[in-house]
Amino acid sequence: MLQKIQETTKFIKSNTKYNPEIGIILGTGLGGLVNEIENAEIIEYKDIPNFPVSTVKGHHGRLIFGMLGGREVLAMQGRFHYYEGYEMQLLAFPIRVMKNLGIDRLLVSNAAGGMNPKFKVGDIMFINDHINLMPGNPLIGPNDDEIGPRFPDMGEPYEHSTLALAKEIAAELNIPVHEGVYAAVSGPTFETPAEYRYMRTIGADAVGMSTVPEVIVARHAGMHVFALSVITDLGGMEEVAPVSHEEVIEAANKSEPLMTAIIKELLKRL
Repeated sequence: MLQKIQETTKFIKSNTKYNPEIGIILGTGLGGLVNEIENAEIIEYKDIPNFPVSTVKGHHGRLIFGMLGGREVLAMQGRFHYYEGYEMQLLAFPIRVMKNLGIDRLLVSNAAGGMNPKFKVGDIMFINDHINLMPGNPLIGPNDDEIGPRFPDMGEPYEHSTLALAKEIAAELNIPVHEGVYAAVSGPTFETPAEYRYMRTIGADAVGMSTVPEVIVARHAGMHVFALSVITDLGGMEEVAPVSHEEVIEAANKSEPLMTAIIKELLKRL
């Protein structure tokens, strides 16, 4: 893995003038943030050695380098999911590359189903913890001590100080936000009513099919993490209409300007 990380890093460095300090992962329907990146340089996933390729609608599959909030950033416009057939280790490979590029801070967004009765479609939830309900962990297998420890601590997967700063910014911008626990499942099916009840019972406020593998690897590498969910459906509530992927994308698109405003201001203050 280390050899592949170095090969990919070398290719990326030879194709951009930037030295990004912050990495951003944009979830389903949330890729429009890249329109705010100034003086952007773009590398297609398909052109990057060892990189997987996004296969899901709403995920464009591009690395975008540039300036955002006065900081040099690297944004992933599109991510990879377990349900696409990728192994857990490959899902988080881009995080390894980010770390090798010198990035030590990761901002993650996703579209999620709301299970907390206080939520409504379009709300933003800052993630303060997660529950891994996926069938595996990206750290399974031999551990390379050059990359991270065998048994990384997950007592603070989402940095408390950054979460507090983001809440302060949201209040200043008059953007209502929630804070809660994100449950990660494999997908690609949306959850059954019984599964929603189960996840709510064990303490989850929202559910999605991403984020956790990336966060686990980021913490393994010693990176600081902040993550948020845009609530795109209320599958966890009673008497709700069936959910479609198109509706998820539509709801995410509508909330994207609010997420973008928070992230831009957060970057200025980190």
